[in-house]
Amino acid sequence: MVADRLTDGVRIGQLLASEVSGNEGRLRALSLADADPDVEPTADGALAYRIVRAVDGDATEADGHVVAEVYVQPDRVRVEFVAADAEGPDDLPTVTAAAADEAGLRVRPKAVRPPRTLVFVEDGAQVKRALPVLEAAVDA
Repeated sequence: MVADRLTDGVRIGQLLASEVSGNEGRLRALSLADADPDVEPTADGALAYRIVRAVDGDATEADGHVVAEVYVQPDRVRVEFVAADAEGPDDLPTVTAAAADEAGLRVRPKAVRPPRTLVFVEDGAQVKRALPVLEAAVDA
């Protein structure tokens, strides 16, 4: 059994980004946008990248709909799933909250406009548990 846990927020964010960008399965409709390769973690969380959904098969920051924003903190990653505007599904925060809870991740709603759901990925092993949450976002 591994004695050490990966609790470096930047590294966890990199692992999650790798899973999203390299996935040829259900997550192939997602891509990364506005990535900051030199992001420095902060206590409040520094924006590392956005996860966007493809529009007509082409997911670029210019035409993709933002599904989530990923913030790095010193010891974890916070993924904020964003309710879409009039062009996308409004139930995304609800769907992703249920999927994250089922995956055993810590979840918290954020009462802002548009609504958001915060999902915390607190070690490297939890990155794999975050994938069903992203799949739920694709299916929403």
